[in-house]
Amino acid sequence: MARELMKGNEAFAEAAVRAGCRFFAGYPITPQSEILEYLSKRMPEVGGIFIQSESELAGISMVYGAAAAGYRALTSSSGPGFSLLQEGISYLASAELPCLIMDVMRYGSGLGDIFVGQSDYWQTVYNGGHGDYRTIVYAPSSVQETVKLVSLGFGKAEEHRTPVILLSDASISQMMEPVDLPAFSEYDPDAHPWTLKGKGNGLFKRHTSVMYYTSDYDGYLRAKYERIERDEQRWESVRTDDADIVLVAYGISSRICEDAIAISREKGRKVGLIRPISLYPYPVLAFENLASAKAFIAVEMSSLGQMATDVALACRMKRPVYKMQGGSVLFDSSDICGKIEEVYAGNAKEAF
Repeated sequence: MARELMKGNEAFAEAAVRAGCRFFAGYPITPQSEILEYLSKRMPEVGGIFIQSESELAGISMVYGAAAAGYRALTSSSGPGFSLLQEGISYLASAELPCLIMDVMRYGSGLGDIFVGQSDYWQTVYNGGHGDYRTIVYAPSSVQETVKLVSLGFGKAEEHRTPVILLSDASISQMMEPVDLPAFSEYDPDAHPWTLKGKGNGLFKRHTSVMYYTSDYDGYLRAKYERIERDEQRWESVRTDDADIVLVAYGISSRICEDAIAISREKGRKVGLIRPISLYPYPVLAFENLASAKAFIAVEMSSLGQMATDVALACRMKRPVYKMQGGSVLFDSSDICGKIEEVYAGNAKEAF
C-alpha cells in the first residue's frame, strides 16, 4: 500500500480507480466537484472513460448502460443533484444492476447551501425513488474509511446485484488525512453471467425490471432484502459495555461524539457510542445486549434529526431516545456534553 496525504474526495476517486472502476459519468456540484476534477485526469491514464454529463439525469442513465455492459460504474453528486438521480437509481435497482454512487451531503432542502450538513439521510436510506427497493448505504467517518468502503461497496453491489451508496458529508470529503491506498485490483467486465455482450451462446439477455421475468416476484424481493438485512449490518461500538447513555452517530458527527465521550468519562459519566457504518441495513444487532443502557441520544447534523426514528426502532422503543440536532453550523463536543448532562438531569425532551 502507498501512504499519502489526500483530500477525502480525491482519495475516494483514486480508490475507485484502484478498485477497477473504469467508467464515471456525473455533473459538478459543491462539495463533491473535486471527484470529477480528479477523475477527468485519472480515468484516461488507466484507459477508463470519464464523461461530464449535461445533467445528473444523463449521468445516472449512462451509469445504467455501463453497468449493464459489466463495467464497474460510478457517479457522484450532492444535495439537489442527488435528488435528480433518484429515478435512475430506482431503475438500476429494478434491473438489479450493480454500481457505486457517492453522495457528499450538504445542508438544507431545495437548493440548500454548501454548508456542512447531514441532510440526506432520509433520501438515501429510505430511497427517493418509487417502488419497493432498497440500496445498501455506507457512511464513512474518515478519509481512510472512505477508501476502504469503495472496494467493499463495489463488491457488495455485485454480490447482491444492487446500487450501493456511500453517504459522506462535506467535512469528511473536504478534509485532508493520511491514507493507505490499496494496490490496483484486476477486474474483468466480461466475468459476470448477466453482462450484455451480444447474444453470444444464444441465451437471451435483458436488463429491465426483474419483475417482468421472475416468478413469485414478491417472494423473491422479500427474500433478497431479508438476506441483505441479515448479513450486511456493519457498525463500531465504543465503550458501550457499561454505558448508561449511548450516543448514536455517523460520519463527522461520530468523531465529535468520541471527544464528548472522553470528556464525559473524565467526569464519571458512563457514556458510549454506536457508530453505524451501514445505514441500510441499519445495525440493529448493535443495540442488543446493552443491559446497562438507560437512554440513547441520536447525534447528527440535521435540523430535524432524521436518524432518530431508526434509533428508536433499533431499541424497540423500550428505552428513551433523545435528539441532538445540528444545522448549518458544526457543533462541537461541549454541545454534546451539554446534552448528555441534560439527559442525566432529567431535563431533556424525548424524541418520541
